[in-house]
Amino acid sequence: MAGSGWLIYWPVANRTTAAATFGLEYLQMESNKYEIRIEVVTKYVVDQSEPDIGRYVFAYTITIENLGDLPARLVSRHWIITDANGKVQEVTGDGVVGEQPRLNPGETFCYSSGAVLETPVGAMQGSYRMETDNGTSFDAPIPPFTLAVPGVLH
Repeated sequence: MAGSGWLIYWPVANRTTAAATFGLEYLQMESNKYEIRIEVVTKYVVDQSEPDIGRYVFAYTITIENLGDLPARLVSRHWIITDANGKVQEVTGDGVVGEQPRLNPGETFCYSSGAVLETPVGAMQGSYRMETDNGTSFDAPIPPFTLAVPGVLH
């Protein structure tokens, strides 16, 4: 069965907030069972960057909140990282920062990580694969957000 749902995101200063609801086709009428909100805050890391050799380091902090009715575990991640030259890096793996957090309804999980680009501007987007206690899997999309050296974008 194919997943279905809706996605809304809006930028607020240097944050991108996403609310995503996803359910299996036969559960469309009860889409609030699977609702994950993702908030991203980014920061340029000056002291680890070396612009002269094309090394721009960015940190990001992500808050994941389970707004649904069922507990869900983050089992894997998929990132697509694109720099200003169009170079694309894909990153996949189990969980995040060595964990596979289980979120009960109303709970949040926050973590920080980073990305290295060859340009002063880039973007990231992706998804988390979530799984409920009964084994139902769904994707929580992470909408595109910008990584940029301060002052580069107007």
